[in-house]
Amino acid sequence: MYGIDRIREAVSIALDQLRANKFRSALTILGIVIGVATVMTMGAAVAGIRGKALEGMQAAGPKNFIVARYNYLEIQLTDEGPRWWDNPPVTAEEARRLADLSAVQTTIVDIDHSASLQGPTGGPIDIHVSGNGVGWDEFRRGTFVAGHNFLSSDVASSHPVAVFNEVLARKVFGSLDPIGRTVKLNGRPFTVIGVFKRDANLFGEDDANVAWVPYTAVLKHLKAWDGMLTAMVVTADHVSQQEAIDQVVGAMRSMRRLRPAETNDFAVVRQEQILETFNKITGVFFIVMLALSSVALLVGGVGVIAIMMISVTERTREIGVRKALGARRREILWQFLFEAATLTVAGCVAGMLLGGAAAWLIQAVTPIPAAVQLSSVIAALVMAAVAGILFGLFPAWRASRMDPVVALRYE
Repeated sequence: MYGIDRIREAVSIALDQLRANKFRSALTILGIVIGVATVMTMGAAVAGIRGKALEGMQAAGPKNFIVARYNYLEIQLTDEGPRWWDNPPVTAEEARRLADLSAVQTTIVDIDHSASLQGPTGGPIDIHVSGNGVGWDEFRRGTFVAGHNFLSSDVASSHPVAVFNEVLARKVFGSLDPIGRTVKLNGRPFTVIGVFKRDANLFGEDDANVAWVPYTAVLKHLKAWDGMLTAMVVTADHVSQQEAIDQVVGAMRSMRRLRPAETNDFAVVRQEQILETFNKITGVFFIVMLALSSVALLVGGVGVIAIMMISVTERTREIGVRKALGARRREILWQFLFEAATLTVAGCVAGMLLGGAAAWLIQAVTPIPAAVQLSSVIAALVMAAVAGILFGLFPAWRASRMDPVVALRYE
């Protein structure tokens, strides 16, 4: 209880000093406020983005994976080793045969293309065309607000039909009902059969001009290059992802007649790899922001040293009186250390409030569910207290070493 009372008294004296020198204290802790706010905001944003990415993975099926010509998550910076363009493209026939495997529920062909759209109300408009097989809507978060998806017969017959996203439908048709109307993609007529509204996401795809069409129609009518065709593999419920990958790899190697010693001339891209790549990117970004915030904390720490040195000088007679009344060096040392720690913790609290407001703003104006983590709050408080003690150590040591006779005579 005695120790708690001493701490309470030290904190009370420290707060009195802050109130007595409000402007000077505010300037001193400004760097700490900026540093803590930066770390809190970045931590909240990164946690929110990661949570959103995990939601997307769950929506697309956590056991699903992609068979592609190469692993587009890896960047090749040299000419050493196999080059991706040396691999043969994944074909729709290979995707169809993969769907017959016991560990595979189905496969969905995907190919991206761009086109110029001419509609009844004007144009042309540059749009993104996503060529898919049936079932693509199960792996994109959203709902049909009008019409329906294309059918297996549309894919088999290369029917020129299209599903617009809500943004594109509104831009092309305005208040008109788009279902059943004809537009031209690269000069070829396509019939609009549905309108799909994507949920808000991190990358703004819900605001882009997107049309989904049968991949066969993209190849036949839009003359798309099939060199980057991919197959999304939906793993059967009764098997693990690894079992499905093993079967798919074996089937692909058999179809391509690869010898045991030859490496795969295709890639299997797991969703976990996407998350790993995301973690690497955000990790580097977070380290950079942490370094920048550390500079702000260092500036704030230098300010703490300066203000504490001034405080020691201004309170020289007070120190002399306390020592004359029996205060020991340790008590004087701890008093000024508590004042420095209180100063930095006050800056930390202000930084957390600012960081929390920034996280709320990010959540309000973007699809990122940014939220301040409890671990970030605890880490910030501990960091601020430690920084205050470290930066306040020299002024506190100087105060504790004062000669009481000299201090009492100080004017």
